[in-house]
Amino acid sequence: MTQRRDFIKKSILGTTGITIGAMGFSAKSYASIIGANDRFRIAVCGVNGRGKSHINGFGGLENVEIAYLVDPDSSVRAERVSQLKEKGGLSSRVQGVTDVRTVLDNKDIDAISCATPNHWHSLMVIWAAQAKKHCYVEKPASHDIYEGRVALAAAEKYGIVVQHGTQRRSDPKWAETVSDVRSGKYGKMLVSHGFACKPRKGIGFEPYSNPPENLDWNLWKGPAIIDRYHKNLVHYNWHWFWGIGNGELNNQGTHQLDVAYWGLDAEVENTHPVRVMAIGGRFNWGDQGETPNTMFALAEFSNGQYVFFNVRNVDHEGYQKEVTNRFYFEDGGRLSDDGYVSHNGSQARKVAINKVEITPGGAFGSFVAACRANNPKMANGTMHDAHYSCTLGHLMNISYRLGEKVPFNARAGRFGDNDLAYEEFMKIHDIAQDGMGVPQDRAEYIVGPWLRFDGQAEHFVGDRSVEANRLLADPRRAEFDIPSPKSV
Repeated sequence: MTQRRDFIKKSILGTTGITIGAMGFSAKSYASIIGANDRFRIAVCGVNGRGKSHINGFGGLENVEIAYLVDPDSSVRAERVSQLKEKGGLSSRVQGVTDVRTVLDNKDIDAISCATPNHWHSLMVIWAAQAKKHCYVEKPASHDIYEGRVALAAAEKYGIVVQHGTQRRSDPKWAETVSDVRSGKYGKMLVSHGFACKPRKGIGFEPYSNPPENLDWNLWKGPAIIDRYHKNLVHYNWHWFWGIGNGELNNQGTHQLDVAYWGLDAEVENTHPVRVMAIGGRFNWGDQGETPNTMFALAEFSNGQYVFFNVRNVDHEGYQKEVTNRFYFEDGGRLSDDGYVSHNGSQARKVAINKVEITPGGAFGSFVAACRANNPKMANGTMHDAHYSCTLGHLMNISYRLGEKVPFNARAGRFGDNDLAYEEFMKIHDIAQDGMGVPQDRAEYIVGPWLRFDGQAEHFVGDRSVEANRLLADPRRAEFDIPSPKSV
């Protein structure tokens, strides 16, 4: 690349000693010329929250130009455009637009990144694929199971690179942990356990009102069927409403769910769980939100391995934050942030390690590398990976949404003969009772049913399947509808 740039520089300046200034352009404009033929141009979509990290991440890479910032909020968009222009460099000519469709029509754009609310994620992947653009999509890559399947079909049909915003897939330490677990270093794994326990507050109530003039409300809603605007939707608290978000389980939890799925044995790779259930509640806050702030969920796979998941968001004195993964093994040993914990003499084995390979460069650099190589398999967290790990969370949420209210007490947790599941549930229950102060028998759990899932057909079977299958796909507004997987 250095030789190429030297060649271009000499071609522009010649050998007569002409300076950049003498040619009539500044160092900044010169920087926008060199390397133009191999420059990677991207549009960042959604620039209020996580989108700022996308701007910084892609903007810090060599010969990557952020050509567009896309957001339906004109105030936020204008501020980000101004900030990026002030930095100078390749992205100093960035333009701000409202609708991503205007960007996708631009033949000079190589990729888009999507940091919008969840209900836009799969649609961005689908539209990008149809426009032959690569796509970095934030987690979760889908808002429901069906649209995730369509996004996967689109990515595969058009051969684009899709990288899921699960940064642990780009982390060598997590890749090493998964390599060790899957290789049997600690024996047979029974449970892959994810935790998304971070302190949060309630969101209160906001009345219905007219959307602000700076917000293109129609575009912000996109495919979601939302009756009316209120301030708790824009710009962050949409996470806690089912029509737009997926709760903490598939918000922060998507990272830990993905690692939990990643760590399962190879024999269940590329499969869905055969059954799931969830229990929890939205305790103490008494607010406008819909999703649980406390949750324990579990999913069983065909080989008998389980994924457990904890959500615990209510802040209280002595709160213990846990945003991590743990692995429980057949001989009682456990692997956590503190390392391997032996049980009754259990110990790590000396086995050949089948190393999980990742593309270097971090989350953003690896995506650009995969795009430059036009190799979807180089992505650290492909659309295929994303569909299976996100579906895991969607299934758990569906069980919760079909749940029934029972008194808040230890008897609410019924997991058959799975003693480990009851042990983990009781840890959450005791914290809710003693730390959060949820009153015994004067509050209620939502206890979801055990749901059986046909992973090949991607639909529920057996008891409660009719109700559950209605939640496989969200209703969509006609302007933002999606094709079927076969017609994408």
